[in-house]
Amino acid sequence: MSSLAGRVAIVTGAAQGMGRAIVDRFAREGARVVVTDVDDDAGRAVADSLDGALFCHLDVGSADDWGSVVDLAGRELGSVDVLVNNAGLVHHAALVDTTLGDFERVVRVNQTGPFLGMQAVVPAMKAAGGGSIINVSSVRGLSGANGLLAYAATKFALRGMTKVAALELGQFGIRVNSIHPGAVATEGVLGAAVHDLDSIDARFADLPIQRIGRTSDVAAMAVFLAGDDSSYCTGAEFVVDGGATAGVRRPGSPGF
Repeated sequence: MSSLAGRVAIVTGAAQGMGRAIVDRFAREGARVVVTDVDDDAGRAVADSLDGALFCHLDVGSADDWGSVVDLAGRELGSVDVLVNNAGLVHHAALVDTTLGDFERVVRVNQTGPFLGMQAVVPAMKAAGGGSIINVSSVRGLSGANGLLAYAATKFALRGMTKVAALELGQFGIRVNSIHPGAVATEGVLGAAVHDLDSIDARFADLPIQRIGRTSDVAAMAVFLAGDDSSYCTGAEFVVDGGATAGVRRPGSPGF
């Protein structure tokens, strides 16, 4: 039997990149997936390519949109067993060059979005007797980096939100964990270079695992956290970074 057979999952930011890889893998593992994104055309195309999947437009910063997604899942699929808060926004700027508008825009997607999402699914998960919430943070939720103040702030915040939610929701059988990817090969990060991974991998030769991450690496971790194999895991950080946060293999290595 597939590891997620019969489960219903909502995945945000699912039209491309890590979100697309997660919904593809969830579907292969037997889950019925609600594909959500602000890109309606791309999101519908993803849902149409999968058995048992539905698309729903979702601006993660809108409580009304979240209500519509959870209502759709309940009406069409029966429940919500898994939520993956994957949608994210990166803004590159130094502290002194980050405007309030820039900062608030990143917070709305990366922090307010998961907050609203967790709130929205809790009643359905409680009624079902449990569930799994997976918050996609980043290695920048574990350590900082120049030029990523707003992004790091939200990813650190999501790590803390995960722990508090795990403490509050464990009594209802709801587990809450965070995934912390390092550099991952997506079109959003690499553009056309995503099709030339041999040359990209060479830039990561100083990692213990000497390559850039694949979206499939993150998707595999999401499957583990969504399923019964992680039934005793909650409030924890699961790092998928090829060993980048372990340290550097030799002095002067750029790391990530």
